[in-house]
Amino acid sequence: MRRALALALDRKAFIQIQFEGQADIGGTMQPGPAGLWAMPKEMLETIPGYGPDIEKNRDEARKLMQKAAFGPDKRLQIKIATRNIPIYRDPAIVLIDQIKSIYIDAELDVVDTAQWFPKVARKDYSLGLNLTGNAVDDPDQSFYENYACGSERNYTGYCNREIEKLFDQQSAEPDINKRKKLVWEIDKKLQEDVARPIIFHSRSGTCWQPYVKGVTIMVNSSYNGYRYEDVWLNK
Repeated sequence: MRRALALALDRKAFIQIQFEGQADIGGTMQPGPAGLWAMPKEMLETIPGYGPDIEKNRDEARKLMQKAAFGPDKRLQIKIATRNIPIYRDPAIVLIDQIKSIYIDAELDVVDTAQWFPKVARKDYSLGLNLTGNAVDDPDQSFYENYACGSERNYTGYCNREIEKLFDQQSAEPDINKRKKLVWEIDKKLQEDVARPIIFHSRSGTCWQPYVKGVTIMVNSSYNGYRYEDVWLNK
């Protein structure tokens, strides 16, 4: 059923509806060209749900749902939990519309911000839509925090000890090209396992006043420039 949900996604539709086309499709790691560890496009499109033929993907998803005893005459009723602010609610509504195509009728379950993170930490949901913010474009930060067994930020509870060994292997690899290939292998496996399906990577702009000096605007993460010890005001 997790695979069926992944196959039902039309990522380009999410991006067009949410951002007028201004977002990117990728796996766990930030897509290129800003992301340094992104899988090549031809590799990404071999992963279930990332292929360009959406209707073909959904045909496969419907077959999987039918194997699980669901179909046009017996639809799955479920709630989609999400945080009660627009950047969470809006894509959750798109998701509800898309999974109707694979015999799933979902109801939106909005959760106040104060309760949202405790809820996902308890894994108190059947299906949830969440945002993930990564501090830096680096595999160590992303893999260990979001997918390692026992990590507090591993909200889906995914645990694969063999993949975790690859986390360590890529982290210790000094050759950048060899490390990239390991990262691609890990990222591909995480998406194939539907460990935490990535719908899109959003883009955002940073604005600042001219009198704020010493700020370096980063192109691949809004978090990379958050150390302000050298920032000063010229007013």
